[in-house]
Amino acid sequence: MKDDIWARDEIESPCVKICVVHPESRLCTGCLRTIDEIGAWSKMAPEVRRQVMAELPSRAGQLSKRRGGRAARLKR
Repeated sequence: MKDDIWARDEIESPCVKICVVHPESRLCTGCLRTIDEIGAWSKMAPEVRRQVMAELPSRAGQLSKRRGGRAARLKR
């Protein structure tokens, strides 16, 4: 599937269309951006976007693993 929205001559968005905010880290579990970064992305200067993109790989460790969700709670 082609996404024409992001077919522009600028830094691409890291969005992978899995928009779920982690309750503790407050990062999107899909793209690892903060809510503020997501909201400001379209207005950010290219240099700021590059800086955010460079930081994203190091943020993956901030997400703790889920504990099993509903199934784990029902077992208790």
